Amino acid sequence: MSERLLLRGGRVIDPARGVDGAFDLMIENGRVAELGPKLPPRGAPVRDVAGCLVAPGFIDIHVHLREPGREDKETIATGTRAAARGGFTAVCAMPNTTPVNDSAAVTRFVMDRAREARSVRVYPIGAITKGSLGEELAEYADMQKEGAVAVSDDGRPIGSALVFRRALEYAKGLGLVVIDHCEDPTLSHGCCMNEGPVATRLGLRGAPAVSESVIVERDIALAELTGGACHIAHLSTAAAVDAVRRGKARGVRVTAEATPHHLLLTDDLVREREYDTSTKMNPPLRNERDRLAVLAGLKDGTIDCIATDHAPHSVDDKRVEFDQAAFGVVGLETAVPLMIDRVVGAGHLKLAQLVERMSTAPARVLGLPGGRLAPGDVADVTVVDLKRRARVDPEAFASKSRNTPFGGLELVGWPRLTLVGGRVVFDATESAAG
Repeated sequence: MSERLLLRGGRVIDPARGVDGAFDLMIENGRVAELGPKLPPRGAPVRDVAGCLVAPGFIDIHVHLREPGREDKETIATGTRAAARGGFTAVCAMPNTTPVNDSAAVTRFVMDRAREARSVRVYPIGAITKGSLGEELAEYADMQKEGAVAVSDDGRPIGSALVFRRALEYAKGLGLVVIDHCEDPTLSHGCCMNEGPVATRLGLRGAPAVSESVIVERDIALAELTGGACHIAHLSTAAAVDAVRRGKARGVRVTAEATPHHLLLTDDLVREREYDTSTKMNPPLRNERDRLAVLAGLKDGTIDCIATDHAPHSVDDKRVEFDQAAFGVVGLETAVPLMIDRVVGAGHLKLAQLVERMSTAPARVLGLPGGRLAPGDVADVTVVDLKRRARVDPEAFASKSRNTPFGGLELVGWPRLTLVGGRVVFDATESAAG
């Protein structure tokens, strides 16, 4: 007997096919069976999702799951549960684990753990260089055979232009994207926030915005030279947005992502929160001019994707002096309501644009399954209650970590259902009852 589920009366938005309207969605045997108005149930269970957004499953292409090696911060099981609660049907796992994911064996381990978790899809990202030391290229082909979908040294930028060129050339032959954390460590070493008046007043060492943009310019130039595909992680400055915009205009294969915290917050929050380490991340929160430029880049398509850079840390890593604290904040369980309430609600993006940036574009950038709801497609679906209002409660997170600057914020627009292959992996109704 076939397994069916009918989602009744939601606002279905599928940017890949230009769909935006009130429709029913029939799911059968893990795939989209039919989309249309007032579909007959034909014996299928019916979920009333009136007043909700029904979208192709959201995909987060920049997540730290910490396993193997730092299971005290997060595991693949807890991280994927957090993703499901946050409305994500798939995440891409960064390679900065212990050991670094620079081999087929580690990639296979991540995939095995993800299958055991039976939650959202996990796509490993392999390291660019062995040990992420920036010297010798890792074996991309071996990692790709085990499931790696891209390569990155994550928080360790590739200092050598020659190594980055070779990485682009190797990856191009395999159809892989090279993801770079764009930062010149000679300009930012020892810095803990953005360089500017706020850092000066607080007595903290600041990283200049140019430490990001100078590497973005270099990476785009090398992508143009090689014809390889380069993706810029967590863009945070006006100059870097401008560089990507110019690169795209020249036809360079460059894409970019931005995080909710860089879209919504500035370095002044470090002063307001009196050195609260939940405001410390890398890249750091920038000034208002940079924030508005990143927001404009997201709106006009210069920035392709919204990614959380979910970076869980233990209490011990964060409850120390600001300059000694670990960089990073968690984001999987807050990204959707933040974007709906503070970006769509404020008129910066239309809802269909948000779906494109969180589903269709991430799938396109890394060549992942998903990103649309055509008949026959895998039924990865995100359902968001556009009217539900609630406060961010870090103590209720499925993630092991609580390091968020958004705790206590009241937001509207929270995930209601997350379906992976037609299977419900998160149900807000059951979660509230439990």
